Amino acid sequence: MSVEAKNAKQVIIDEIKERIDESVSVVVVDYLGITVEQADELRSNLRKEGVKFTVYKNSLVKRAIAGTPYEALAEGDTLKGSSALAFCTEDATASARVISKAIKQYKKMSFKGGIVEGVVYDKAQIEEFAEIPSREELIARFMGSIQSPLTKFALTLKAIAEEQEA
Repeated sequence: MSVEAKNAKQVIIDEIKERIDESVSVVVVDYLGITVEQADELRSNLRKEGVKFTVYKNSLVKRAIAGTPYEALAEGDTLKGSSALAFCTEDATASARVISKAIKQYKKMSFKGGIVEGVVYDKAQIEEFAEIPSREELIARFMGSIQSPLTKFALTLKAIAEEQEA
């Protein structure tokens, strides 16, 4: 192998390391079977959530995670066959959530595993992360649950005040 080819691979390995280090979650997906149009739509949906979706050679990903806490990702079938990685730097569940919708829609892709906040997870655990609502949705639910009793209390006080006036 030429020196230029080795240098080119090292650049990609360094890019993978950097993306993993910057991300709060990395989801590995078997993307085989989806069309180009479906892949473009998926990438667009992921981009809206701040997720970068890229296909890397498994051997380069294995080299990038060798000797790191993420080395367990290379065990099993996670980095075998066709693999794409979704890197998210903001919402730890965003990539899994968007990809889960695509899996349900296309019925062709599947999760393989991933890393969430520095911990390596298998396929089943990543599928569970996909069910967690977004941060904004959780905040809205929480605020709704707080607001409901307060509204009822205020209405009760108002009714009592109106009753005493009459």
